[in-house]
Amino acid sequence: MKVPVPEPHISTDKQALSFAIDWRGESVTCVVTRGCLEVFFWLPPDADDSRLVSVFRDGFARIEAVARRKLRAQPTSQVRLTEGDFSNG
Repeated sequence: MKVPVPEPHISTDKQALSFAIDWRGESVTCVVTRGCLEVFFWLPPDADDSRLVSVFRDGFARIEAVARRKLRAQPTSQVRLTEGDFSNG
């Protein structure tokens, strides 16, 4: 079953994307850094907004899995995903 990809929001400094997921009936804001997308999802460093969103969408299943794993370990209303979160799994 394919999960719909939420609409991401690009930060004003272009260094992160935020999106919301449903977690146990609550909306949780997740933030994934551009560095994660560059290192683990092959986003070119000079990518424009369109490419940034495209790479996010292509990698969303893995991004969401990491966010949910972090939420299981420590429930919170906001999750920030960093390179360390992806290098461990």
